[in-house]
Amino acid sequence: MAHEPSVEASSPGEPELPEDVRSKREADLRALIDIMRPAVQADGGDLVLVDFDVASGIVEVELRGACSSCAISSSTLQGGVERILRGRLSWVTEVRGGVDEDADLFESAALGRGGYVPGSERAPAL
Repeated sequence: MAHEPSVEASSPGEPELPEDVRSKREADLRALIDIMRPAVQADGGDLVLVDFDVASGIVEVELRGACSSCAISSSTLQGGVERILRGRLSWVTEVRGGVDEDADLFESAALGRGGYVPGSERAPAL
């Protein structure tokens, strides 16, 4: 079952964002994640939007598939995902990320380049 990110309300003390601004920020974020996903999927992984708060600018993502066992997954998160999100969405203040901790390392590594099919946690049949 896919986890649907929640849209957090403003924290106490923060001004409330108008609904049209909230909706635009969410749409822009989802669109940008969708643009980035194929690049990650081409290497056997996937990029999933876990949670976000459009008022505070905090976005949480997770790398899955082959990215779960990849030695440079932290570089992908910081040097790629975070840089792109913060560079293209001025309201993003922080990007939190991780890898799918439940993934089996051997199965994850076996997904290899181009082997990940979103929604499937099994290696492709050879």
